[in-house]
Amino acid sequence: MDKLGVWLIGARGSVATTAIVGAAAIKAGAASPQGCVSESPGFPGHLVPLTDLAFGGHDITETSLRKRAEQLGRAGVISPELPGLLASDLDAADAEIRPGYVPGDGGRAATRLIDDITGFRARHALARVVVVNVSSTEPPVDSRPEFERLADLEERLAAGDDVLPPSSLYAYAAFHAGCGYVEFTPSTGPTLPALAELAAQRGVPYAGRDGKTGETLVKSALAPMFADRALRVRSWSGLNLLGGGDGATLADPAARSSKQLSKDQAVAKVLGGPVEGETHIDYVPDLGEWKTAWDHVTFEGFLGVRMTLQFTWQGCDSALAAPLVLDLARLVARAHEKGRRGVLPELGYFFKSPLGTDEHALAAQYARLRAFAEELS
Repeated sequence: MDKLGVWLIGARGSVATTAIVGAAAIKAGAASPQGCVSESPGFPGHLVPLTDLAFGGHDITETSLRKRAEQLGRAGVISPELPGLLASDLDAADAEIRPGYVPGDGGRAATRLIDDITGFRARHALARVVVVNVSSTEPPVDSRPEFERLADLEERLAAGDDVLPPSSLYAYAAFHAGCGYVEFTPSTGPTLPALAELAAQRGVPYAGRDGKTGETLVKSALAPMFADRALRVRSWSGLNLLGGGDGATLADPAARSSKQLSKDQAVAKVLGGPVEGETHIDYVPDLGEWKTAWDHVTFEGFLGVRMTLQFTWQGCDSALAAPLVLDLARLVARAHEKGRRGVLPELGYFFKSPLGTDEHALAAQYARLRAFAEELS
């Protein structure tokens, strides 16, 4: 199989660094692919091996990958010896990271982003590159007329206007470069009609959005249980405490609203209507790379008896998200190879706000994912 390029937006962040370290550790025989869905025993499909990935990306920070990996080692996210053991792989990936887009650069920045991606593909003689956005969450954006038609959008970009949020400009660049795209954040990304038009025109697939790694993963497993058992859920409230860069970003009310909208979808969609309660998100710097989620559910059973379920989830988001990034890049690349274009609803299993589908029940999503992987093989 040809080597696959994985171009990460937010390439020096915790999730991207953990994904790069993980792939290099697997290649070196220093780690197993634990947590990669596509590497589960019996999982169908014929994907590019984890050992045949080349990494690059965009970022606005200058902290080296090796230094970032050392920080994650001290935080307990990865084994402290891995940054030294994998130094050459980290340095090679770091050499392929280019300055990211900063709003205010103007619409002409798209040309530079496209050139960065195509240059990476050419230098490594890659048949395909998949762009994965794992950068900071953006606030929701208001609709604009130029978002509806590609011709109108490109007219504004050609004039040098800053009309797209960064995630959507990266999706635009990826599609123009002929690359598949994964929106792993709750940001707008490829969801604009003009970008769907561009993806169809360029014959590239995309998937998203907002990776499902922790609390919402549990919700999407438990909510169908209540529905199937004919138990009426009366309320579902959650509290998320998190540190790290993600927590700092979500301390901003505008960015936090994007995440809350994404996190609260699953229960209402599975249960067929709104349920009292919501998810609250608090930034606790002392937690570092770790997150604690506590959920409180009230429900009603036979003869109207009231009952309660509570659960606590404590996890490391970077370690939970990184293997899914590796899964998604390889699945999207395979879909591209097989001629798929546009949104890939079959990959909804991986997301809180799955594009192209209203299915949120975890078991149903997994069944569809396996059927898709079988189809691709």
